[in-house]
Amino acid sequence: MKLQLTPSANLLRRLLITSLLSTPVIALAAQAGEKPAQPKLMVVLVVDGLPQEQVVRYREQFAANGGFRRLLDKGAWFSNAHQAHGVTLTAVGHTAILTGAYPYQHGIIANEWTDRKTLEQMYCTQDNAHSYIGEETKAGAGTSPANLKVSTVGDELKYATGNQAKVITVSGKDRGAILLAGKAGTAYMYMSKSGHFASSTYYMQSHPAWVQQYHQGNPQDRFYGQEWKPLLADKAYINDASDDLVAHPKERFPYQYMSKSGKPDAEYYNKLLTGPFVDEMTLDFARAAIEGENLGKNPAGVTDVLGVSLSSHDYVNHAYGPESRMSHDHLQRLDRLLGNFFSYLDKRVGLDNTIVVLTADHGFPNVPEFSQSIKREAQRINSKDMMAALNKALNAKFGSEQLAEKWSSPTILLNTKLIAEKNLKQSEIEAAAAEFLLGYSGIANVYTRHQLEQGMVPDTRQAKLIQRAWNRQLSGDLLLVTQPYTYFSYGAKGTSHGSPYSYDTNVPLMIMGKPWFRAGNYSQYAEVVDIAPTLSHLLRIRPPSGAEGRVLSEIMH
Repeated sequence: MKLQLTPSANLLRRLLITSLLSTPVIALAAQAGEKPAQPKLMVVLVVDGLPQEQVVRYREQFAANGGFRRLLDKGAWFSNAHQAHGVTLTAVGHTAILTGAYPYQHGIIANEWTDRKTLEQMYCTQDNAHSYIGEETKAGAGTSPANLKVSTVGDELKYATGNQAKVITVSGKDRGAILLAGKAGTAYMYMSKSGHFASSTYYMQSHPAWVQQYHQGNPQDRFYGQEWKPLLADKAYINDASDDLVAHPKERFPYQYMSKSGKPDAEYYNKLLTGPFVDEMTLDFARAAIEGENLGKNPAGVTDVLGVSLSSHDYVNHAYGPESRMSHDHLQRLDRLLGNFFSYLDKRVGLDNTIVVLTADHGFPNVPEFSQSIKREAQRINSKDMMAALNKALNAKFGSEQLAEKWSSPTILLNTKLIAEKNLKQSEIEAAAAEFLLGYSGIANVYTRHQLEQGMVPDTRQAKLIQRAWNRQLSGDLLLVTQPYTYFSYGAKGTSHGSPYSYDTNVPLMIMGKPWFRAGNYSQYAEVVDIAPTLSHLLRIRPPSGAEGRVLSEIMH
């Protein structure tokens, strides 16, 4: 028996068919409870040295089509996100992003540290078996991920796809690129002597044609003789710190990019790092990588990964502090650069085919002199003076000189050989050293090897972050935490980072990708280590080997 439809039923049927035909496949899949298609490209952006407070403070000045504005309006943004380990440095923070691991597992405990056996300095990405391609490689310079002890999202993606996925990273710093690339990706980094971007022999023996083509015409020389001056009107910077507090008279706007030789040279290429131009070049090189490697258009139909670490904000904040006009202006310029890059991605790959993640490796405290001007207790601690005072106190108590053998910021290595020869107990030396240091000006807490090995630390957030930062095989015997707004410094200008305080840990965490993530400002606590398991879950691959973060399910469709 054939069912006869009334005219009104026929009309409803036609409307339903029309509606279904006009609904995007992704939306239909979501309505049916199915997962949307896999992204074609995953872009992981790291702004080196960007505290969350700067994004909030300068939000209203970002361009309507700028990168930060687009991420804030169209992405999922966690305002209470943290690099949740106690030693907040560039190498450590970059490693956390795509490993999802803390330093006690991933093995990158600082930018450099003292080898406990040889007492020699070990750089985080040091590998003397390899060298930069076509560039000078100094002893100890970073050339591979040999010191990285766990896998990354990129490593696991390449494994899951039979090595068909491409993982390319680029940065103004070697550690920024290498530690994002993992073991199986390919890293390119800015060479401050030549202005080129180069890879190392760990990855390949010679650069592909697209890299050679990029360097034709020396694009790094186009900024010679240019000035960095404020982008916005003077009134936009009215709440920034006085230049007199944060900048040397010769290092204020307008900042000129020249050299004594009168032509582009190593002096000029190094100067480019402090300001907007190396970030511009890094994004230009990223475009070249997308086209040269055809990222986002993988013939195997798998997701490709592009990691971009933008280094210059860190240099600017070190030099002037996050309260400065220079830092303020640099962030506005970076916003415009990112906006242009997102527009390029949309045309090349399509933002609806792309996941964009933006975070930072660490935040920043204010310059001590600025902190003092607003009645905060702040100072610079000279570690040489502190070590001398500590050894004097230990000698008076134990009758032996140089028991504190080496400073490896923010840790101290004790002279274990001398302690054994003198038949002393290391735990007693540690306790005496901690007691002395707790009375030293500017020191807030001291954690000893005995405490950390036995898990005998207070039930506080700070202690938890320190425990995560301390690696049994690599770290020193005493780990020091300064008072807030105080840090170890030999100089008398600028500022630095590395503490477990919120100004160093609270960083942006933004994820944009409309088919997969719900836009909005999320107040839930999140950690940078949550990025790796979230991306792994979305890509349907196993999480990296040391990942401890959670899947940010609250932002997922």
